[in-house]
Amino acid sequence: MNIFLLLIVVLLIVAYLIILPPLWRIQVIEDAGFDERNTLIARHRLSELKEQLQSGGLSQALYDEQLAELKQALGDDLGIESHVTTAQTQGRWMVYVLALGIPLLSGLLYLKLGAPQAIDHVEEVAVVGSSAPDSEAINKMVEGLAAKMKANPNDGEGWLMLGRSYKVLQQYPKAVEAFANAHRLLGDKPDVMLMYADALAFANNEKIDGKSAELVFKALAQEPDNLNGLWLGGMSKAQAGDFMGAMLLWKKLESLLPAGSDAQKETQELLAKIASQMPKDAVVPQVDSVQQASNSQATATTEVSVKAAVSLDASLKQSVEPNDTVFIYAQALSGPKMPLAIVRKQVSDLPLSVTLDDSTAMMPKMKLSNFKAVKLMARISKSGNAMPQAGDLIGTVEEVTLADKKLNKIVINNKVK
Repeated sequence: MNIFLLLIVVLLIVAYLIILPPLWRIQVIEDAGFDERNTLIARHRLSELKEQLQSGGLSQALYDEQLAELKQALGDDLGIESHVTTAQTQGRWMVYVLALGIPLLSGLLYLKLGAPQAIDHVEEVAVVGSSAPDSEAINKMVEGLAAKMKANPNDGEGWLMLGRSYKVLQQYPKAVEAFANAHRLLGDKPDVMLMYADALAFANNEKIDGKSAELVFKALAQEPDNLNGLWLGGMSKAQAGDFMGAMLLWKKLESLLPAGSDAQKETQELLAKIASQMPKDAVVPQVDSVQQASNSQATATTEVSVKAAVSLDASLKQSVEPNDTVFIYAQALSGPKMPLAIVRKQVSDLPLSVTLDDSTAMMPKMKLSNFKAVKLMARISKSGNAMPQAGDLIGTVEEVTLADKKLNKIVINNKVK
């Protein structure tokens, strides 16, 4: 506000310098010069009359008459000068009127037509932009909000704000707790469920499974075009090794994003990366089938299946964590390496037994029932990436006949190089 007022004062001074001096200069009249001029004219005329009287050009009576007229005219001229001087002196009132009237009238018009409150807002923005609060100040603000929520625990919107604040501070467990309270109070609103799922994923090494995946797909069931939901849903599918499901969701996301935007380009790059890992004859459904594909669950089972008992070699137990991801899958003996069926677990589940069948297939055209023999594999990934990476731990059973219903033992005892 101080800067704004200073600017107003400067502009007023400039306006005064332009308007007032001409009005003020009118008052400065040399009264002495005006009288002198009238007197000289009268004297010159008197001299002419005297010369005409002496030369006989005027009679004494006519001379007296014109002399009287000259005196009257001189008196009138001096009266006019005095009157003008007085009038000009009185005209100075306009200077004072303008000097006071301009700022008063401008101020009234601004208060009526302008937006004085915007000045403070602009200065607040400038202050914020020039001196953003440090992390200590932010922590104090968040602590204050947390204290308010303890005093008013039924404020759902407040819990949302607190959850977002904790997420910004990367305090994910606290964010999960706040979003859980918001979800409890506000119900199954898509945006609430997605924020809750996102916090759960960050608190779980960015893995979207279990409760977080359930929330994501529940939100998508209500809002099929929710951009955040499509992104998180695709990530959940990809992490579970369901590349087809991920591609379906991300293709729809791509179609909804602004053309040429950075987000659309990033999604296209991700789709191209997934497509490069899929068999050449894979058929990707159109966007209009995405919702059905993302919500449908395989209910039909077939007689073709393979059972596997998975364990971790004792010598490698020190190199894994309980929440590391375990992929158990079947591959064709030759051709594309795309899994024919896949199950996703965690190291904490080991040792375990699983059954792979067509219900766990990734693609309709690439499933167990189309083959007579397969290769079984179990791989531990610290990153949760469905694609094998150097350093992953792996175990393999080279050839399994599907007609044989025996339990196949997979021991994870090697590293991917």
